[in-house]
Amino acid sequence: MSDLLSLARMARRLGVTQDWLREQADAGKVPCLLAGKRYLFNAVAVQDAVATKAAEKRQGVDHAK
Repeated sequence: MSDLLSLARMARRLGVTQDWLREQADAGKVPCLLAGKRYLFNAVAVQDAVATKAAEKRQGVDHAK
């Protein structure tokens, strides 16, 4: 089982701000778990989601409509 990372640690790992990561999670663009008000992230799942989105963007696919 993979460890869960806090919002701060996941944002640092991705090199993004906590606000950006929270917005992406709230929009359903990156997977997360909410424990009360605390965001928890599976690093592998988030990195896969970000990589998939980047690949789609490079290919001109946009599902954000």
